[in-house]
Amino acid sequence: MSSIKGKEREKPLASLAAGAVAGGVESFITFPLESVKTQIQFGTAVSASGKPLSPYQALRETIAQRGVGGLYAGCTAVVIGNAVKAGVRFTTYDQFKSALMDDEGKLSAPRSMLAGLGAGMMEAVIAVTPSETIKTKMIEDSKLAQPRFNGMAHGIRTIVAEEGYRGLYRGVGPVILRQGANSAVRFSSYSTLKQLAQGSVVAGSQLPGWMTFGIGATAGVITVYTTMPFDVVKTRMQSLKAKQEYRNALHCAYRIATEEGVLRFWKGTVPRLGRLIMSGGIIFTVYEKAYPVFASVAP
Repeated sequence: MSSIKGKEREKPLASLAAGAVAGGVESFITFPLESVKTQIQFGTAVSASGKPLSPYQALRETIAQRGVGGLYAGCTAVVIGNAVKAGVRFTTYDQFKSALMDDEGKLSAPRSMLAGLGAGMMEAVIAVTPSETIKTKMIEDSKLAQPRFNGMAHGIRTIVAEEGYRGLYRGVGPVILRQGANSAVRFSSYSTLKQLAQGSVVAGSQLPGWMTFGIGATAGVITVYTTMPFDVVKTRMQSLKAKQEYRNALHCAYRIATEEGVLRFWKGTVPRLGRLIMSGGIIFTVYEKAYPVFASVAP
């Protein structure tokens, strides 16, 4: 994502390292919002009377019941998974981007979207599905009266023992769709906005950090509203009871639409919006600052 001249390719190892650092930092900071979003999508964020809680109320109740640590159930899996995911995403995106650039080193919005789609699909298969499955099951389990999982390692062993290694890849279809759409929209939005913003700064100079953060945050807003249905289906397909309730992702989407209404596909938008606004700003800012450091020592 950093600026390059002409058709010069960015260094894969530098992209991998900078992306991993950016992904780990971003996921730890924003995980509480991810936890609240998942609880709302499952319908477990309810009051004693059964009334759905707002994101803020769900946040307060989780802290009141289980302390701040309750907001970080499944966090370890996500931090590790996001570090790997972001490393894969930025590395593959940078390589796709370099291959799709014109002779002047420019990338059109459609080509940027295509590069993002490829990067998203790669990260979905390599890193996202297993880490998201573990995170989702651990958050749902933590809401039970008697949680079954005693930490991430025990949770993984239990899932594998009961469902086999395929259990870690439950919902891989919707994850590929979500990550492909996420990256396609996010990278194309970011690249387009960045190119527009670069016209307002001195030629050859880097964008200031606050501007990079703002562009990344705006790309996050666009991403949320266009890909939310994929996220809802993905969450349901990775639940503890998914095998009993849904035959596949299409059956899951059909049941949500017919039994709960189409608007249910945008349930949990507020906490996800808050997370991706912060996520977009943090991850692009950290990456843009970290890449030159790693590039200076990478072969």
